[in-house]
Amino acid sequence: MLKLGVPSKGRLMEQTFDWFAHRGVRLARSGSDREYAGRVEGADGVQLVLLSAGEIPRELAAGRIDLGVTGSDLVREKLAGWRSDVVEVAPMGFGHADLVLAVPACWRDCEGLDDLATIARDFRQAHGFRLRIATKYHRLVRAFLSAHEVADYQLVDSQGATEGTVANLTAEAIADITSSGETLRANHLKILPDALIHASQATLFAARAAADRPEARAFLARLCV
Repeated sequence: MLKLGVPSKGRLMEQTFDWFAHRGVRLARSGSDREYAGRVEGADGVQLVLLSAGEIPRELAAGRIDLGVTGSDLVREKLAGWRSDVVEVAPMGFGHADLVLAVPACWRDCEGLDDLATIARDFRQAHGFRLRIATKYHRLVRAFLSAHEVADYQLVDSQGATEGTVANLTAEAIADITSSGETLRANHLKILPDALIHASQATLFAARAAADRPEARAFLARLCV
């Protein structure tokens, strides 16, 4: 039996159900919206498990589900060695969002990462502590800034409305997911043009241990023709 984990609510769940339906596999909840079990029609030997999108990467890595649909950003953020834990089977063409770095729009002398590196250095000298970047994506942001030689910053955890941290004076910049950039602009933030950290979308993943099982290969071949 293959266990397939998909997001348990919202637009992402609906679009996932549509994606599978277009390939002849019908997914549905077993009962009410409060239930986290589901049913699969059109494919034998597949069990549907409804989870939050954030749970799916770890469930795949732990081998508790065999296949899973979640954002590519979440897999890269939550699994340090994601390539050894999961196989990226297919981008699904929806759930697009960019993880970007944004600074106050009034920073007219900050037009890219080189400027940010200079500002961060000067900020530490002037204030005695590092420039704060609020984010939920510590692993991805840290790796990106290291690759671009930006130092003299500190990441501060944000579990709420990240775009509000600058106005609330708990951070000087942010790194967050955006689809249109409208919320950032409404909060007087601008995206640095060379600071696209990751272009995310909903993606079908397979647990590394399950990917070579004959039943998994047959099911995935049917989905990805």
